[in-house]
Amino acid sequence: MAITSSSPALTRPLPSKKVRRPALDATDRAILRVLRADARIANNALADLVGVAPSTCLARVRALREAGVIRGFHADIDPAALGQQLQVMIAVRVQGTARAAMSQLGHELAARPEVLDVYFVAGSDDFLVRVAARDTETLRTFVVDQLSARPEISHTETSLIFEHLPGARPATLAPGRRQGDQEQR
Repeated sequence: MAITSSSPALTRPLPSKKVRRPALDATDRAILRVLRADARIANNALADLVGVAPSTCLARVRALREAGVIRGFHADIDPAALGQQLQVMIAVRVQGTARAAMSQLGHELAARPEVLDVYFVAGSDDFLVRVAARDTETLRTFVVDQLSARPEISHTETSLIFEHLPGARPATLAPGRRQGDQEQR
């Protein structure tokens, strides 16, 4: 379960565990590969890269969104540009007696303006919470007032993030090449 939010209005309920994901064919995978590298690509350019008609491409992207395969499109904004120079990852452990309220707790944490991401994880901790703060005093206030003061939280451990290195983004197909085109040797 990954709970992410950049604002409460964008928070979506978690998909049911009973939802079946559609089988993806080569065209769907090509669309996803291109969108992962450049979510702002125009539909006509996307259709050309994957070798389908623009109407087909638009219908497939819409179907991928409706099925929950594409969860959304967003801008990746550097928190430092907004004056939030400090980023941390906070491991949160929930009291054993509060297990029934974990989903609600996750959603409440995700709705906080300081919180960038909330991850429900396996292991000794229950959540990893990525937070951006202006300074150490702001961070301290968040940890003390929003986490430690809650009776359902038994433990927190804060780790300072020195640098965020995004994961590799797959390269798009070369312009003019379509999915399935073979290289000439």
